Amino acid sequence: QVRLVESGGGLVQTGASLRLSCAASGLTLSRYAMGWFRQAPGKGRDFVAVISRSGQITDYANSVKGRFAISRDNAKNTVYLQMNSLQPEDTAVYYCAADLTVSSERATTGQGSYDFWGQGTQVTVFP
Repeated sequence: QVRLVESGGGLVQTGASLRLSCAASGLTLSRYAMGWFRQAPGKGRDFVAVISRSGQITDYANSVKGRFAISRDNAKNTVYLQMNSLQPEDTAVYYCAADLTVSSERATTGQGSYDFWGQGTQVTVFP
């Protein structure tokens, strides 16, 4: 059974940093591109960042470029999202997701490509 478990969320002040983790089990992480998405209150779920299966390719939403960094450790079956200079508009539930790419270095931003999703972790940034 595939499980993706996010952790590291919390309540922080504007300008602070957080590091989210996504621990994967039941799959071979090196066969998957991994993405982070977020859903703010009353809004749809949006793309945040993606990393290809080997880590060669990354992509970010314009709103987080230069502040967030996605990384992965396939040996530990874990993906990370380092979030710096957090702003109130970053407040959301953050989800990690896995896209089976096998040997491709695809890094897709579209939610429909993703096969598995975690339950999410709340990030709240107050002024």
